Amino acid sequence: MLHLLYILAFTVIAFLTINNLIRSLITVSMDSQKRPAKSGNSYNPYGYPMTSHPELLDETGQPINEPLLVIRSLTVEDARQQLDAIYNSSPSATKEQDEEI
Repeated sequence: MLHLLYILAFTVIAFLTINNLIRSLITVSMDSQKRPAKSGNSYNPYGYPMTSHPELLDETGQPINEPLLVIRSLTVEDARQQLDAIYNSSPSATKEQDEEI
């Protein structure tokens, strides 16, 4: 008799969890299909105002409209010259040159 009670309890719990899972999937599906209204104010789907990261704002609090990363192309020779200049200006490079002499 106790086994039947366990089976019945497990069946009820399984039915409730599957029912909850299906309702959650339907709710998520409906929320993902909703499109936010395109209005003048910028609100996210949860209703909170969107804020930008402080590094993306200028002194007046307006978003900056310029590239944040500029990559300058170098030739291999330019890169070697710059690295050699850095190496030769380091304190350890002068000690090594003194030891070689």
